[in-house]
Amino acid sequence: MEETPEATAQEVAEWMVKEIRFTGTLYQTAAIEYVKANFGEQFVFVNENGNASLSKDVKKAFRKLHGGRIAWDRDGFLWAWT
Repeated sequence: MEETPEATAQEVAEWMVKEIRFTGTLYQTAAIEYVKANFGEQFVFVNENGNASLSKDVKKAFRKLHGGRIAWDRDGFLWAWT
């Protein structure tokens, strides 16, 4: 049986942009659950506030991909298409 190649931060970011483009929003908790289940634990870490967060590589690729078209809503803990 062939092994599935390791997912990349770029692929995670592409999924996030597609999801937000399609639904308009993406909650951080939902994103983290999906990423852990479908891409792997290596893209998630617990930050200094004790909250689960996406890796810096994912965030960097994500920012580059959306080019300012997606905004982070700090109060709602979600990303939204602008």
